[in-house]
Amino acid sequence: MWDFIADRWEDIAYRSYQHTSLVVQSVLLATIIALVLAVIVIRNKKLESLANIFSAIGLTLPSFALLGILLPLVGIGAVPSVIAVTFYAVLPILRNAAVGLQAVDANLLESARGMGMSKVATLLKVRLPLAWPVILAGVRTSTQMSFGVAAIAAYALGPGLGGYIFTGLSQNGGVNAINFALVGTIGIVILALVLDLILVGIGRLTIPRGIRA
Repeated sequence: MWDFIADRWEDIAYRSYQHTSLVVQSVLLATIIALVLAVIVIRNKKLESLANIFSAIGLTLPSFALLGILLPLVGIGAVPSVIAVTFYAVLPILRNAAVGLQAVDANLLESARGMGMSKVATLLKVRLPLAWPVILAGVRTSTQMSFGVAAIAAYALGPGLGGYIFTGLSQNGGVNAINFALVGTIGIVILALVLDLILVGIGRLTIPRGIRA
């Protein structure tokens, strides 16, 4: 396998960059969407059950099925990949964000309002910082899941290491079939672990010691 990697290291490195870039951009977009939805949910209790139902249904929807729906609508390539990864990435973050924002002590929120803070200032300076550890946990879960979804997105000719896995499967019995599948799979696992370590570091920098788990 080492000869296989040596012969293709530039392509493997480029696909690794593509895979990571797809996941990072999709998770960032998903985080923004999830936070906006979570704020809407906590302001309207009737939407909480709908958000939970949406998350449950979304997580049970096979990614192949979602890609099958997207392909006739947006074609092949990066676009369906980004949509699919972002869709699945939103779900864990939304659930954690809603739980984290709702768990903030009401007395703290009342004190903030008593100090003259507006609703926006209370959200940004009190609620979000206190809920951030729970939200970040959702981001970490979402990121790990997104690496797998991004691999499946190669079915739509999306970017990343998933193409190596599908090539290995399509060449089952061929000389390099196992090498393609192993390099793609192991590469994705390594990238996921590295990015998770980066998120752990971000947590240490952004979460005050007093509220760390």
